[in-house]
Amino acid sequence: MSAYCQLTGVRPVFGNNVSHSHRRTRRRWEPNLQQRRYWLQSEGRHVRLTLSARAIKTIDRIGIDRAVAQMRARGERI
Repeated sequence: MSAYCQLTGVRPVFGNNVSHSHRRTRRRWEPNLQQRRYWLQSEGRHVRLTLSARAIKTIDRIGIDRAVAQMRARGERI
């Protein structure tokens, strides 16, 4: 499974470490991903989602049903 958030679509970003002497080496910034299990009342089942910390806060604000509707509209399989 690749490292991305199912709600926001955030993925790792790439760049350089720059030393004091300005030598550059490649590095990668990982998103803060968490596995969360939510109860979908409309379908009567649990769903397990890989979410960033920001997406968890978004679900707390808008609700799991609206979040799942947004994911499905984008083509995400749940």
